[in-house]
Amino acid sequence: MGEPIRLALHHTTSSLRWTPDLIAARERQVVLIDCKSRMTSRASRRHVVERAAVNAHLQLVAWTALPLYYVFDLLTPYDALGYGQEGPRTTAGSGSPYPLVPADRSMPFENVFGRSGGLLAA
Repeated sequence: MGEPIRLALHHTTSSLRWTPDLIAARERQVVLIDCKSRMTSRASRRHVVERAAVNAHLQLVAWTALPLYYVFDLLTPYDALGYGQEGPRTTAGSGSPYPLVPADRSMPFENVFGRSGGLLAA
């Protein structure tokens, strides 16, 4: 999605606002990837994913029958929902609550996809 579309969607409640960043494949395995940067607290070592994004991603996983991973290391929407504790509401983003997920609940990228060789992304 181009930047003008992303900016316009930012002001809506559409689930398209939370479209993952990548579709990746290795051999016949296809996954959706939503890259997160600066979303892990250095002090608490917990990951932060906005609740609205988790809800949209759960719907997307159900619709596409493809796994979706958040890349800090790797975290699924189910992990964010199951292991997360509700954090404070902020004025950033949509204003929905952020589940705070302990960083030790994420999986290293290599554990799911192997070393960097062989993964193709679009």
